[in-house]
Amino acid sequence: MGIRKNFDNELNVLKEKLLEMGALTESALKDAVVALKTQDISLAEKVIEGDRWINQKETEIEELVVKIIASQQPVASDLRKVMSALKITTSVERIGDFAVDIAKATKRIGREELIKPLQDIPRMAELTQHMIHEGLKAYIEEDAELAQEVAAMDDDVDYMYASIVKELLQKMIDHPGKLEQVMLLSFVARYIERIADHTTNIAEAILYSVKGKRVDLNQ
Repeated sequence: MGIRKNFDNELNVLKEKLLEMGALTESALKDAVVALKTQDISLAEKVIEGDRWINQKETEIEELVVKIIASQQPVASDLRKVMSALKITTSVERIGDFAVDIAKATKRIGREELIKPLQDIPRMAELTQHMIHEGLKAYIEEDAELAQEVAAMDDDVDYMYASIVKELLQKMIDHPGKLEQVMLLSFVARYIERIADHTTNIAEAILYSVKGKRVDLNQ
């Protein structure tokens, strides 16, 4: 009974740390997109500098996972929970990296007049942020149904991405002097699309943890 309680306590600590890491990452993505839209270079730099805190959380989680496996020697479903948390941590860290990439693109664009008011990219990012939030909620609550709903949102992100790229390609033709900016905005859209893919990976890890089945939701 004591061993079970110890495992549950350490698993709760693991969840708390992952939730903290997720909150930092959500904030980084939100700030990165706001910085892009408003051309706020100082906010972009804040996102870049703040990535070290996300990486620090990742290290803490990895160390805790090693400790849990070594001391508790979890088996079957308990081991799945621990390993799924590790996989989710990796995806969350990559999302943080993409937020940094968006911030770096913002710095490269600088104060150059934007080729158009940014509406579609922030809208796409808002949906992706919602995916992350709901994905972490599904993880904490071990809600397989919500995890599948999160993964389904990726189709909408993909549709928005395709539409944005199509428009930017036309902008590239119409405004050859703005080629670099258009390319950077295309990269940003791609980063957000990849964030949605990593959030779908989080949903996959939740389903594996809860149901013990490996599924590919990125199809």
